[in-house]
Amino acid sequence: MAKILPLELTRQVRQEISKVTWPSRKETVTTTILVFLMVFICAVFFLIVDRFLSMGVSFILGIGA
Repeated sequence: MAKILPLELTRQVRQEISKVTWPSRKETVTTTILVFLMVFICAVFFLIVDRFLSMGVSFILGIGA
């Protein structure tokens, strides 16, 4: 495995970073809001499913109110 000098590595890293297309502030905010919205929707969905499954198990086993 070839060894690379630290200065050469730094140059290569800067060259690769310059190729990256960075998102705009608007894209970042929009994506962040969508992620939080999807997390909230999934949390509510799994809460509802968990409640129904819990009620079903309690009914089958005859425990609970």
